[in-house]
Amino acid sequence: MKIATWNVNSVRTRLPHVVHWLTDNPVDILCLQETKVVDDKFPLEALAAIGYQAAIYGQPSYNGVALLSKVPLSDVSRGFAAILGDAVTEMDAQKRVITGILNDVRVVNLYVPNGSSVGSDKYAYKLQWLSVLHDYLKALLQEPNHLLVCGDFNIALEDIDIHDPKGREKEVMATDAERFALKAILELGLADVFRKFTAEGGHFSWWDYRAASFRRNAGWRIDHIYVTAGLYEQAIACTIDKAPRHLEQPSDHTPVIVEI
Repeated sequence: MKIATWNVNSVRTRLPHVVHWLTDNPVDILCLQETKVVDDKFPLEALAAIGYQAAIYGQPSYNGVALLSKVPLSDVSRGFAAILGDAVTEMDAQKRVITGILNDVRVVNLYVPNGSSVGSDKYAYKLQWLSVLHDYLKALLQEPNHLLVCGDFNIALEDIDIHDPKGREKEVMATDAERFALKAILELGLADVFRKFTAEGGHFSWWDYRAASFRRNAGWRIDHIYVTAGLYEQAIACTIDKAPRHLEQPSDHTPVIVEI
């Protein structure tokens, strides 16, 4: 089984890239973030033409997540409230969470808020969102399925996940509070499968469009795949595919793939 995650920064803008990548890399599930399209305008036909169907959860212009799969996923749900109830309904105004099951693996696809800047309302919202995510994943871990959680986390968990970490602890995506929140989630029983195979730094999944960041490899590793112990043991590879970032008008992110 191969599962990939990719923030495409608009699925309609990047549709040729997605179709080309899936044709060359026929993964079982591709988890997309920042699809930026309402559900009835999602490009289902183009994906069906290459053998993929989509479970989608979108909104216009912002956010949005989708699960592309070769076969139907079971028990698909959208948002936190589907699992945690009406008390967290307000957290689903932004479409950032979708999950489904393939065989005995529950895949959770996330687009974690960026947080904008430290001390801002958006930063406070991000920390609140991560707290709700903790409760959401804790609930899902009660199921008998294996759990795989992936997506754009907008957090570099360690300094080696940043090209130049000096002074970054004061910047969004690298603050102690964000890292603490993510580590608390991992302590529920999840592990970073990329680090099973790659211990050193210098490997990134996102590069700013500005300042020739990609050419200089001045990136951040903020797109992650976390798995429960059984999947961690079964994983045989986890890689970052930089090829799509070389394309014309690419997403600023590139795919991360795990093979189990």
